Amino acid sequence: MPLNAPSNKGGQGSLFVVAMPIGNPDDITLRALKVLAGVDFIAAEDTRKTKRLLAAHSISKPLVSCHEHNEQARTPHFLERMKQGQSMALVSDAGTPSLSDPGFRLVCSALAQGISVIPIPGPSAPVAALCVSGLPTDSFYFAGFLPRKAGAAKARTEELKGLRSTLVFYESPKRLIKTLETLALELGNRQAVLAREMTKTHEEFLRGSLNEIAGQLRERQAVLGECTLLVAGAQLQGIEENEDAIAATLAEGIADGGLSLSALAGSVAKRFGRKKAEIYALALKIKEEQPKNPRG
Repeated sequence: MPLNAPSNKGGQGSLFVVAMPIGNPDDITLRALKVLAGVDFIAAEDTRKTKRLLAAHSISKPLVSCHEHNEQARTPHFLERMKQGQSMALVSDAGTPSLSDPGFRLVCSALAQGISVIPIPGPSAPVAALCVSGLPTDSFYFAGFLPRKAGAAKARTEELKGLRSTLVFYESPKRLIKTLETLALELGNRQAVLAREMTKTHEEFLRGSLNEIAGQLRERQAVLGECTLLVAGAQLQGIEENEDAIAATLAEGIADGGLSLSALAGSVAKRFGRKKAEIYALALKIKEEQPKNPRG
């Protein structure tokens, strides 16, 4: 069946989500090239970049831009064309669309309309970095970009702090050192791997603690290229020991009676990098469970 033939009931076309090279243009798969050559049109994050790749493989197709600023507005147009029987490919600048790239809204809208959405797998920066990182691969969490504002970034790292999975982040080279510092402060100085310019001529992997990697980058005049950062997950033993230490500190403070429960919770929360409300709730529980001194 040709790729642009109706694949759904009612003569609708399909949406192909096509992974693109993350660096080396030869990383594109044979299937991806066949799909790009067979669809009616291609929605691209950067039409100029996609046009160059298509030309290198003697493919000529109508290109329509689809990026974070126009995806929502253009989705109805794409849906209408697919309902009329046209098939389209969605591509990003690099890697798999909709992973911190445009495409999520379009995919959701197509599924809601009963349009077939077909993945064309291939290059993926998180997986490429993970498989050579030396960090655990049995479980990982893709965190994307940290928020730009300090408060939001801190809140996000609080959510990630207890995860035992390897954490995978994207980051721009301009913000990379700041992000390393933030993660070291909020998560602890964990082991990490920075994958920079993967599959390109100047591919580089830096391994060490978050602070060690930040220190290496500070010695450079500039940091360039696409960056994927992997950070070791929380260690179960460390989490349990930390919880025991918090409980013991609260119990000692309550028994001493030198601080109000609120002040004690605030002090312990600051010491262990936790939320005061969470520590205060634990303090109340510990106080209720402590035996009361008999009078007399």
